Amino acid sequence: MGELLNLVGLSTGVVLYTMLLAMVLRASRAHAAQPKLDRLLLATSVLGLVWNLCALPAYELPNVGIVGPFPLLVAIGFAALGLLPAVVVHSVLRDERDGVRGPAKQSIATVAYAVSAAAAALHLHAAATSSPVPSALAMRLLTYTFVALVVPLAAVTRGQPGARRALWGAALAIFAVSALHLSQFHQGEASWPVELLGHHASLPLAAAILYQDYPFALADLFLKRALALVAIVSVAFLAIATFGLRSSAFGQFMRLDPRQVGVLVTLWVATALLYPGLRRMTAWFVDSIVLHRPDYRSLRTSIARQVQTHDDVPALLDDVAAQLAPALSATSIAWREWPAGDEPATQLVIGGPPIHVVVPTTEAPRYAFTIGALGGGRRLLSDDVATLEAIAVSAARRIDAIRITGERYDRELREQEMEKLATEAELRALRAQINPHFLFNALTTIGHLISVAPDRAVETLLRLTALLRGVLRSEGEYTTLGRELEVVESYLDIERSRYEQRLRVLIEVPAHLRNVRVPPLVLQPVVENAVKHGIAPKQRGGDVTVAARVENGVGRPLLCLTVQDTGVGATTAALENGKARGVGLRNIERRLACQFGEVASLSIQTAPDAGTTVEIRLPTDVAAAEEDQQTWKAM
Repeated sequence: MGELLNLVGLSTGVVLYTMLLAMVLRASRAHAAQPKLDRLLLATSVLGLVWNLCALPAYELPNVGIVGPFPLLVAIGFAALGLLPAVVVHSVLRDERDGVRGPAKQSIATVAYAVSAAAAALHLHAAATSSPVPSALAMRLLTYTFVALVVPLAAVTRGQPGARRALWGAALAIFAVSALHLSQFHQGEASWPVELLGHHASLPLAAAILYQDYPFALADLFLKRALALVAIVSVAFLAIATFGLRSSAFGQFMRLDPRQVGVLVTLWVATALLYPGLRRMTAWFVDSIVLHRPDYRSLRTSIARQVQTHDDVPALLDDVAAQLAPALSATSIAWREWPAGDEPATQLVIGGPPIHVVVPTTEAPRYAFTIGALGGGRRLLSDDVATLEAIAVSAARRIDAIRITGERYDRELREQEMEKLATEAELRALRAQINPHFLFNALTTIGHLISVAPDRAVETLLRLTALLRGVLRSEGEYTTLGRELEVVESYLDIERSRYEQRLRVLIEVPAHLRNVRVPPLVLQPVVENAVKHGIAPKQRGGDVTVAARVENGVGRPLLCLTVQDTGVGATTAALENGKARGVGLRNIERRLACQFGEVASLSIQTAPDAGTTVEIRLPTDVAAAEEDQQTWKAM
């Protein structure tokens, strides 16, 4: 039993310290900009690994008749193990910058490394002079020194962050050396508790560091397998103990040659551990070499990746069926729409050929793959069924995503169409409101001018004709700023005929901006409000200025249209009340929001007796407008 415990314990030590070394190296590579390697943790993992690698052949190979230069290996192993507590003590003493500062701390570190180095020299000297290895003097020196260092170590690190955890690690290292020293006092065949305590007391140190710094790696990579190994070894021991008590022949065999029993149990445990790998290897040979069956994991991954490239449901189902047919050795695989209301109890409907695999989409219509006869006498096994169900679920999720995307796209189209219809309806309402208003005022003005100034009456009539043509003209979603200004100028000319010197107009729009595309009737309602609510109530009249300029916006330029009047102005409450009762400004705001979103805006600044300034900002393409202007001039 001692030999088996040594084998399992030393092998476990190799695995644990190898894991610790890998974790330390991986953590250092994680700092790509400035790699940082914890040298003390690296030294701990290397020393522990050297000890277990040296002890494994030195203690186990002689049990099977292999003799070698094991005293030297044992000396190297014990030298490495003797350095472990010194490294751990150094880890306890270092500060945040990995330095040991202060005379007391430096003295403790110096003593620790000096004693470990002296012990290593004694072990190597014993191996060189054919003296017993490990050196009893070296073991006593290590044990007594590090036990004596525990008190001063606790004193100098009191209050230091992480001192309790570090002292725990130091105590484990000291325990390891002490236990090894105690193991040297037994004579003859050691009992298995002594073997466990003596040769494997360094394991808690590695386990403690891994648990503190890398708990998930310890659990996933080691603990699950270690527990399985412990369970197998426990079953082996219980079986031997039970069979030995009931069989006198087996009990006599154990007493005559217990080492052979240990080797037998070791081989039994090794066979149990190798069985999963052997089973996977034979299954791979039969599936891949004999039957040429594809790797289902790769097949599922490939199909899952392929279905994500499809945006059309029939093409997706065709692609999946084409990949499944050769994988299942099926004469044919087709898909069809599963009847509504005929929901199967299971995803796979098997009733002899054909076999139906239902694609479990969230909503109807659902689909199913129909699998024809399987070639070569093949039948569906559990892994076949699991693969088909997984692939069907993958296809269903993609179909659901395609449907959601399509529904969202159709909804957006419907919303855009509804917004467009609503905007057109509001535009028609605006035009219907504007037309009678203009007709009434303009005809009254023309009637007055016919008697007092016939020439001006004719001119005003022509302006009215141009205005009505511009207002009633339907150009779709956009017109040009030039045509919009023609409507505004016609309106202002008519109003100047009414108000004469009381209305003064200034239009400041650069020529290169007149080809810029703008929504129709975006300026005229604002200019009409300026005249009607700003200038008309003021006895002395006022000025109306219409201007346009380009500003830098986020990602693209903005066209800024300004209508400013020096009229009576308004309070905030009056402005909000007028916007609620009117159509023009609300219509402009809604159209800007529908066509341009948050990029466009309409702002109003006004105060009593301070006039009103309205600014409209919307995205524009000045370069395209200038190119259109150059093309028009060339023609």
